[in-house]
Amino acid sequence: MIRAFIFDLDGTLVQTEIMKAESYARAAVELSNSVEFNDVISTFKKLAGFSRKEVAEEIVESFDLKKEALARADNYKVRKAWKVLVSIRMDIYNSMISNPENIREHLCIYNFGLLKWARNHKYLTGLATQSEFSQSKVILEILDIESDFDCISTMDDIENPKPDPEIYNLISSRMGLSASECLVIEDSPAGIQSALNAGMGCIAVPNSFTREAVHKLGALDEKWIVDSPRELMKVAQNFLSERSELSDDLILE
Repeated sequence: MIRAFIFDLDGTLVQTEIMKAESYARAAVELSNSVEFNDVISTFKKLAGFSRKEVAEEIVESFDLKKEALARADNYKVRKAWKVLVSIRMDIYNSMISNPENIREHLCIYNFGLLKWARNHKYLTGLATQSEFSQSKVILEILDIESDFDCISTMDDIENPKPDPEIYNLISSRMGLSASECLVIEDSPAGIQSALNAGMGCIAVPNSFTREAVHKLGALDEKWIVDSPRELMKVAQNFLSERSELSDDLILE
């Protein structure tokens, strides 16, 4: 029996993946004017859902930014090229997400609607995001939904990023639930794999950055992949119905 819905944030409740991609591209161009903005966007699309370190390392390597990055290392008090890129990118990204219009413009309305439905129907709700708490809080306050979550776990709470199950194991423990009582709403292959590795049910709502990779992953039955977000509510209710029937069968046995 499902008792809780757990939502990812970036790319699931808000299309911050678009802003993240743009911030990486702007940071890379700032380091080297030989870099093409759209080329960085294309590279990021292949890495959506990966950890910050993995994304930054790949961009530095793909666009040969190590020399330019290390030349600015002292400015950011770091010693690794990928950390320089991240530092520049974070300044850009934090400015973007602090603008309420940017957040509201990128709201995933159907996923947001499922969150409100779950609250109204007395399900527990959690947020499991690989963003830092400070960044997540800015977004949640702009949307006025921080109080809609019974539990919030962020990158600050874990050592191992998705697809490791740590963040989902942590949030289910904090909520006092078993994995089988949790249904996760995710958008990326890494997030999906993290939820499944934790033993939880998962519905994927991929976006333009993650759709191809989610289907290629092959980890979910296609009926639990929602390519048209307006179908999410129906798919979620089907999942709840099937899980309820399974629970009844187990009781009968």
